[in-house]
Amino acid sequence: MKGKCLCGSIEVTAPDREQIGLCHCSMCRRWSGGPMFAVHCGAGVEFSGGKAQAYRSSDWAERGFCPTCGTHLFYRLLSGNEYILPAGLFQDRAFQLVDEIFIDEKPAFYELKNQTRKMTGKQVFEQFAAK
Repeated sequence: MKGKCLCGSIEVTAPDREQIGLCHCSMCRRWSGGPMFAVHCGAGVEFSGGKAQAYRSSDWAERGFCPTCGTHLFYRLLSGNEYILPAGLFQDRAFQLVDEIFIDEKPAFYELKNQTRKMTGKQVFEQFAAK
Protein backbone atom coordinates (compact mmCIF):
# COMPACT_ATOMS: atom_id res chain seq x y z
CA MET A 1 0.00 0.00 0.00
CA LYS A 2 1.16 3.52 -0.70
CA GLY A 3 -0.07 6.66 1.01
CA LYS A 4 1.01 10.18 1.79
CA CYS A 5 0.45 13.08 4.12
CA LEU A 6 -1.80 16.01 3.25
CA CYS A 7 1.01 18.16 1.81
CA GLY A 8 2.62 15.17 0.04
CA SER A 9 6.07 15.68 1.54
CA ILE A 10 6.07 12.31 3.36
CA GLU A 11 5.10 9.11 1.60
CA VAL A 12 4.49 5.81 3.34
CA THR A 13 4.77 2.29 1.94
CA ALA A 14 3.23 -0.55 3.95
CA PRO A 15 2.25 -4.20 3.45
CA ASP A 16 -1.13 -4.71 1.79
CA ARG A 17 -3.96 -4.98 4.29
CA GLU A 18 -7.70 -5.38 3.83
CA GLN A 19 -8.90 -5.09 7.42
CA ILE A 20 -8.86 -2.21 9.86
CA GLY A 21 -9.71 -1.70 13.49
CA LEU A 22 -11.11 1.25 15.34
CA CYS A 23 -9.70 2.65 18.60
CA HIS A 24 -12.04 4.62 20.86
CA CYS A 25 -9.47 5.35 23.61
CA SER A 26 -9.34 8.90 24.93
CA MET A 27 -5.79 9.42 23.62
CA CYS A 28 -6.64 8.41 20.03
CA ARG A 29 -9.78 10.55 20.12
CA ARG A 30 -7.81 13.54 21.38
CA TRP A 31 -5.06 12.93 18.79
CA SER A 32 -7.34 12.47 15.79
CA GLY A 33 -10.49 14.36 16.74
CA GLY A 34 -12.49 11.11 16.71
CA PRO A 35 -11.85 7.39 16.82
CA MET A 36 -8.71 6.20 15.02
CA PHE A 37 -9.36 3.98 12.00
CA ALA A 38 -6.23 1.86 12.35
CA VAL A 39 -4.36 -0.36 9.89
CA HIS A 40 -2.04 -2.80 11.68
CA CYS A 41 1.04 -3.01 9.45
CA GLY A 42 3.75 -4.58 11.62
CA ALA A 43 7.36 -3.51 11.24
CA GLY A 44 7.40 -3.50 7.43
CA VAL A 45 6.64 0.20 7.00
CA GLU A 46 8.84 2.67 5.15
CA PHE A 47 8.69 6.46 5.03
CA SER A 48 10.26 8.53 2.26
CA GLY A 49 10.53 12.20 1.36
CA GLY A 50 10.45 14.35 4.49
CA LYS A 51 11.21 13.20 8.01
CA ALA A 52 8.33 12.49 10.37
CA GLN A 53 8.33 13.96 13.86
CA ALA A 54 7.40 11.70 16.78
CA TYR A 55 5.79 12.29 20.14
CA ARG A 56 6.21 9.70 22.92
CA SER A 57 2.59 9.46 24.07
CA SER A 58 3.02 6.63 26.62
CA ASP A 59 5.61 4.31 28.12
CA TRP A 60 4.99 1.84 25.29
CA ALA A 61 4.25 3.89 22.16
CA GLU A 62 4.90 7.00 20.11
CA ARG A 63 2.80 8.87 17.57
CA GLY A 64 4.25 10.32 14.38
CA PHE A 65 3.16 13.25 12.26
CA CYS A 66 4.30 15.40 9.34
CA PRO A 67 6.06 18.52 10.68
CA THR A 68 4.83 20.56 7.69
CA CYS A 69 1.09 19.81 7.48
CA GLY A 70 0.48 17.95 10.76
CA THR A 71 -0.98 14.80 9.16
CA HIS A 72 -1.00 11.87 11.58
CA LEU A 73 1.32 9.23 10.13
CA PHE A 74 1.62 6.46 12.70
CA TYR A 75 1.13 5.01 16.12
CA ARG A 76 4.16 2.81 16.85
CA LEU A 77 4.45 0.23 19.60
CA LEU A 78 8.05 0.51 20.80
CA SER A 79 8.50 -3.15 21.69
CA GLY A 80 8.37 -5.03 18.42
CA ASN A 81 8.51 -1.86 16.32
CA GLU A 82 4.89 -2.42 15.23
CA TYR A 83 3.34 0.37 13.15
CA ILE A 84 -0.36 1.12 13.23
CA LEU A 85 -1.25 3.62 10.51
CA PRO A 86 -4.34 5.79 10.02
CA ALA A 87 -6.53 4.34 7.26
CA GLY A 88 -6.98 7.83 5.78
CA LEU A 89 -3.41 7.78 4.48
CA PHE A 90 -4.51 5.21 1.90
CA GLN A 91 -7.23 6.93 -0.11
CA ASP A 92 -7.55 4.21 -2.76
CA ARG A 93 -8.18 1.27 -0.39
CA ALA A 94 -11.51 -0.39 0.32
CA PHE A 95 -10.94 -1.57 3.90
CA GLN A 96 -13.22 -3.75 5.99
CA LEU A 97 -13.78 -2.65 9.61
CA VAL A 98 -13.46 -5.80 11.75
CA ASP A 99 -12.87 -4.77 15.36
CA GLU A 100 -13.18 -1.95 17.86
CA ILE A 101 -11.03 -1.53 20.95
CA PHE A 102 -11.50 0.53 24.10
CA ILE A 103 -15.24 0.27 23.49
CA ASP A 104 -15.71 1.18 27.15
CA GLU A 105 -14.22 4.64 26.43
CA LYS A 106 -16.42 5.36 23.39
CA PRO A 107 -18.51 8.48 23.97
CA ALA A 108 -22.27 8.24 23.59
CA PHE A 109 -22.50 10.88 20.82
CA TYR A 110 -21.70 8.45 17.98
CA GLU A 111 -22.68 4.90 17.11
CA LEU A 112 -21.50 2.67 14.27
CA LYS A 113 -23.74 0.11 12.58
CA ASN A 114 -20.89 -2.22 11.51
CA GLN A 115 -20.85 -5.68 13.05
CA THR A 116 -17.42 -5.85 14.71
CA ARG A 117 -15.57 -7.68 17.45
CA LYS A 118 -15.50 -5.33 20.45
CA MET A 119 -12.97 -5.25 23.30
CA THR A 120 -12.72 -3.11 26.42
CA GLY A 121 -9.48 -1.43 27.43
CA LYS A 122 -8.97 -4.07 30.13
CA GLN A 123 -9.33 -6.86 27.55
CA VAL A 124 -6.81 -5.14 25.25
CA PHE A 125 -4.20 -4.85 28.01
CA GLU A 126 -4.82 -8.46 29.07
CA GLN A 127 -4.26 -9.59 25.47
CA PHE A 128 -0.93 -7.72 25.26
CA ALA A 129 0.19 -8.96 28.68
CA ALA A 130 -0.34 -12.56 27.51
CA LYS A 131 2.25 -12.12 24.73
